[in-house]
Amino acid sequence: MSGTGLLVIGDVVTDVVALHEGAALSGLAVGTDTAADIVLRPGGSGANTASWAAHLGADARILTKVGFDTGEWHAAELRRGGVRAHLRVDPERPTAVVIAMVDPTGERSMLTNRGAGGNIGTDDWDESLLDGVGHLHLSGYTLFAEPGLQLSRLALAEATRRGVTISVDPASTGFLRSFGPERFVRETTAAQLIIPNLDEALLLTGEPSAEGAAEELSHRYGAAAVKLGSRGALMARKGKLTARVPGLATEVVDSTGAGDAFAAGLLTALLRGADDEAALDTGRRAGAEAVTAVGGRPRILASDLGTNQLYPLNTN
Repeated sequence: MSGTGLLVIGDVVTDVVALHEGAALSGLAVGTDTAADIVLRPGGSGANTASWAAHLGADARILTKVGFDTGEWHAAELRRGGVRAHLRVDPERPTAVVIAMVDPTGERSMLTNRGAGGNIGTDDWDESLLDGVGHLHLSGYTLFAEPGLQLSRLALAEATRRGVTISVDPASTGFLRSFGPERFVRETTAAQLIIPNLDEALLLTGEPSAEGAAEELSHRYGAAAVKLGSRGALMARKGKLTARVPGLATEVVDSTGAGDAFAAGLLTALLRGADDEAALDTGRRAGAEAVTAVGGRPRILASDLGTNQLYPLNTN
């Protein structure tokens, strides 16, 4: 392993979060207005994971692509959270946007425009990005467009050559189903750890249970940590369950970023040498914290800015 840093390859997104009182999408009034609290937040699965990892004390970095419209805002937000941001700017496309409609239970329904994030590719890669990095985490969203797929292949190969460990988050059942579950596994088997939610794990394996899916995925990758939402999480290695933790009781305001926070907590703990149960516990605590506020990033108090280490922006 060449270092202790955590490099995330993934998306930065402008999240438009609308909290409404209806039951999922059926609560929206067709053809007229539905009252909602609407906020703008920095988001994106990759950027959320990197931000939570930095919040938890990791040397977190991200390679991502932003658009011509909001790139400076996203750069500032990542720096403010202590992330080493390697942002590539697309002069022709806007930054990705997600409109997340959140019902009273905290459940989300999303409309997505991948914008510049769908155009990240091999031209955005530099081998020096892995200098000082001990672990590479790949957001599955990166694979779902051809340029990102080529980038993923290049980054995974270089990380493997350097002895950098790798994890992958499948990211989205919708995109995953279109891409092809078996194809996804083939493209990412260089990873030693996969971190799906339950629906993604079941889709990837065809297994009927979380336990069976985790065991099957751990045969393919070596290890699998399956996120079970309010029911906690479980870990399997080489075909056997090794740890399980229950969920933590908390008031759910918005589930955006909960899985990203879990992944950050899990990876940060594993990088520090924690065993599987302790790593799952760190992940579930981060996830439980994430759902108590609107948006997918950690809340940063003004008093924190004096202690967070900030890094210069690299826009090359």
